[in-house]
Amino acid sequence: MSEHSSDEANPFHSTSTNESADASNVGTGLAPVLPAPVLNPSHTQNESALQPFLDGLYSLGLELNEEQLEQFLRYRHELLDWNTRMNLTSITNPGEVLIKHFLDSLSLLMIYDTPTAHVLDIGAGAGFPGLPLKIVRPQWHIVLLEATGKKVRFLQHIIDTLQLHDVEAVHGRAEELAHKAEYRAFFDLVTARAVAPLPTLLEYAAPFTRVGGMMIFPKKGDLTEELARGKRAASHLGAHFKADIHVTLPGLDDGRRLLVWEQARNCPEQYPRSGGVITKNPLG
Repeated sequence: MSEHSSDEANPFHSTSTNESADASNVGTGLAPVLPAPVLNPSHTQNESALQPFLDGLYSLGLELNEEQLEQFLRYRHELLDWNTRMNLTSITNPGEVLIKHFLDSLSLLMIYDTPTAHVLDIGAGAGFPGLPLKIVRPQWHIVLLEATGKKVRFLQHIIDTLQLHDVEAVHGRAEELAHKAEYRAFFDLVTARAVAPLPTLLEYAAPFTRVGGMMIFPKKGDLTEELARGKRAASHLGAHFKADIHVTLPGLDDGRRLLVWEQARNCPEQYPRSGGVITKNPLG
């Protein structure tokens, strides 16, 4: 499939209403046009960076209620506070956190937005994209899979602090949990941000994805060779490539893309292989 320029139509765009989290509901496009967002006076002081974030949400057709906005601001505060004691993010400008972490995470809603969904975020790190998606889609069930214990503690702290429900921070490795019955071929949507090259991501993600489910991987830059290798890897994993969508939200027009895959059949039982084998002999 050829790449889509920023002004080409989203191949998943539809104005139909979603009824269930199946493949026919993928990429329902933007929500109905909302009135232009206006800052609450209580947030304007020392928050000049907040309006660009709200503008980005407006471009997505999203409008936060007061509780959701407070959750994002508290999340940012806790992220930057914990970051002084452990390495969670290299982005420390408060305005950039809103755009390059939160809005970037929410860009997945350009492609996938359903009333309910079971979502897995592999290598969740500080919670991106899983936790921002949870804040704006509280009805989704989200599992945050992270191999580093300290980061899992941070994720649980955010879940507790923001009083989020139906979201789990799981300490483990994808190549191990994907062979457990309760996780295998279970999720409607699997995503991973800044974790690994596409062949490795697909081998991690495909075993978790139900038939008809989707995988969306945010990426940047020239991906010609990586995408070709990803397509070859997908042929072994029961997945096939759907689209390469350019992200042009305010503040994110820097070559960000969403690579979209569909799980066409159950992933063969031998995948994922052990981490060492994946590293030494990647698919594709």
